[in-house]
Amino acid sequence: MGRMMKHQSGLSNRFGPWALITGASSGIGAEFARQLAAAKLNVVLAARREILLDQLGRELQVQFGVETRSVRTDLSEPDSVARLVAAVADLDIGLVVSNAGTGNPGSFLHEDRDELLQRFRLNALSHLDIAHHFSPRLAARGRGGLILGGAMGAAHGIPFMANDAGSKAFVQSLGESLHVELKRQGVHVTVLVVPPTDTAILTKFGLDPKTMAMRPMSPRQCVAEAIRAIQSNQSLCLPGATNRLMSALIPVGVARTMMGKMIEQTLAKRIPA
Repeated sequence: MGRMMKHQSGLSNRFGPWALITGASSGIGAEFARQLAAAKLNVVLAARREILLDQLGRELQVQFGVETRSVRTDLSEPDSVARLVAAVADLDIGLVVSNAGTGNPGSFLHEDRDELLQRFRLNALSHLDIAHHFSPRLAARGRGGLILGGAMGAAHGIPFMANDAGSKAFVQSLGESLHVELKRQGVHVTVLVVPPTDTAILTKFGLDPKTMAMRPMSPRQCVAEAIRAIQSNQSLCLPGATNRLMSALIPVGVARTMMGKMIEQTLAKRIPA
């Protein structure tokens, strides 16, 4: 119990009093909100689905006695980050979790350009804008943290998710660069390289966690490892010992081909016979 209290106190002292979490209505974002609220950080919950944000906010207030604020925003829209910044201008935010993102498997040749650009704004440009808006505020405080959401395999390309992988590769490079730059100002920067995780996006991809070759990680474990990583100021966090082992041992070309075949097979199941 004493160790847990020390952990929570250290998190609040370095990254409090407020944390901002995008993509907070469900999945990994909602889990970040729960674990940070448990550590006694007040939380700003930002996402498109305001009803879910308000429900989560009330839950956190009752369970952990923290303050919350809901901000409805669609980060795939131009100027959405500027509106988000304005909505939290009065708060002393010490931790920013830029978690919003999505994917849509498909053949690049058949994808609509406008839809590609909309997802690129969400998956890449929103992280750039959030980092650019909040980094000066964190640096001025002389402490704080920034977590950017990446994706496992994206840095090396994922067939049939070329646009989404490319956008997340940008985020990873951005975060690793800022890790060095902002360290001098006392700001921790970590890229969370999200592995297959048991969230709603698996269903969107047409995957069933029960039949996947590897059991997807729980959001709870994914977020817990990310929080430990930002505390120790690791530039990258790939949660899960098995994921780290696979990443180290499987050649990039082999992993890319395996991912491509898996996604292509999933896409084939969507086509009516």
